Amino acid sequence: MAEVLANGLRFHVQRIGAGPSPVVFIHGLVMDNLSSWYFAAATQVAREVPVLLWDLRGHGRTERPQSGYTVPQMVADLAAVLDAAAVEGPVHLVGNSFGGLLALAFAMAHPERTASLVLVDAHLSDAGFGAEMAGTLGLEGEARDQKIAESFKDWLGRHSERKRNRLAESASALVYGTTLVADLQASELFDDAALRAMDAPALLLYGEKSDILHRGERLAATLPRAELRVVAGATHSVIWEATDTVRDAIIEWAKEHR
Repeated sequence: MAEVLANGLRFHVQRIGAGPSPVVFIHGLVMDNLSSWYFAAATQVAREVPVLLWDLRGHGRTERPQSGYTVPQMVADLAAVLDAAAVEGPVHLVGNSFGGLLALAFAMAHPERTASLVLVDAHLSDAGFGAEMAGTLGLEGEARDQKIAESFKDWLGRHSERKRNRLAESASALVYGTTLVADLQASELFDDAALRAMDAPALLLYGEKSDILHRGERLAATLPRAELRVVAGATHSVIWEATDTVRDAIIEWAKEHR
């Protein structure tokens, strides 16, 4: 399977292994796509449990509409993708960075479809998130392109110059050719009461040197069934700096919560 029609868009989807209740990998924002999880963990995880990967709207090989980038809309996208892919049973959501935020939002909106969560250095839709995104992505011209390059230098550094240029061009088109930034700023904040009411078990993997470790600590203090593991020496790029640790934790967590 390479493509499904969901919410009126063509989504790039890959499934590895058969069976109900797969691990669903959700990648990060802008300079990312399903290939990051594919190479970091998915093929190895699929030896133990079935896996589904997908490109978010506007990313990778999925269509890029001009609007529709709010968190609730992307939660609806995921629900529609799971339906279109005929996924059975509650899923194990694994999200990196913004993908972790999206996984958490999906779990709150669809508790009956969520078996467990693994949030890897996940962002959190709190009071600072919209301004943070606007500050990173809301520049113009040469300064804008330089900021994008700096913000995603770890990710870009793993690719050839040709692919780096292609990724940067795609990121600029997404950020400045769509309503992405405005939509993210307009997304509602996570409510602590809703977080406290969430029943799904959640593994929180954060880099010791990550600039958003405080968000993991907040989640650990708020989610009733959360376990925080701080990865020694790692930054926000924990899936690349501690790939084996992350991959093994995902397998262990998914098998434990079948």
